[in-house]
Amino acid sequence: MIIEIIMKFIKIIFFTAIFINISGCGIYKKTDARKVSANVNDRVERNMQEGKGYRILGDKNKNGGVFEFASSNPMWRASIKLLEFTPLSNVDYSGGMIITDWFSDEKAENVYTKITVRFFSNEVRADGVNVIIYKKVCDELNKCKTSKVKSALGNEIKIAILKEAALIENNELTKRPDFKLRDVDNK
Repeated sequence: MIIEIIMKFIKIIFFTAIFINISGCGIYKKTDARKVSANVNDRVERNMQEGKGYRILGDKNKNGGVFEFASSNPMWRASIKLLEFTPLSNVDYSGGMIITDWFSDEKAENVYTKITVRFFSNEVRADGVNVIIYKKVCDELNKCKTSKVKSALGNEIKIAILKEAALIENNELTKRPDFKLRDVDNK
C-alpha cells in the first residue's frame, strides 16, 4: 500500500517536472495577433521566406525556395564524376571534402593510393579546390608506411576538375537563359 502511494507520488513529480521543462523551453511562445496573420497560407509563406520551414511535397502552383545542394555546385559534381573510378570513403558536402578509399594500380603490388579533394569555394576557381595524394606502401608482413605525395597527379586531377566544372557551369548557363552574371565593376 505504501509502495503504491510512493509510486503515484513519484509519477506526479515526474510528470510535473516534464510539464515545467516543456513549457519553459520555448515550444509555446506568445504571439501578437496584430503581427501574425490568421491565414495559415500567409504564415507558411512568411516562414518559408524567412527560412523557418520547408515543403515536403512542394506546391504545384508556386515555385519552391532556392536551395543549394551538392548537385548545384559544378566543382562538386565534376569531382564526383572524375573520382567515380574508385570507391569513396568519406563524402561531406557541408564540410567540403571528398576522400577516396585506398585503391591500387594492378601494375604495382602492395602500393595503394588515396585522394583527398578539399573545397574552399562554390565558385569555379583555381584556388577553390585542393587535391592531396597519399601513398601507402606495405611489405609482406602487412606493415605499411603512409606518406603525402607531391606529384603531378594531384595537379592533373585539380585541372581536370576545373575543366569539367567549367563545362558543367557553361552547360547550366545555356539551360537558364534568364541567368545573368554578376557585374564585377558595379558591386
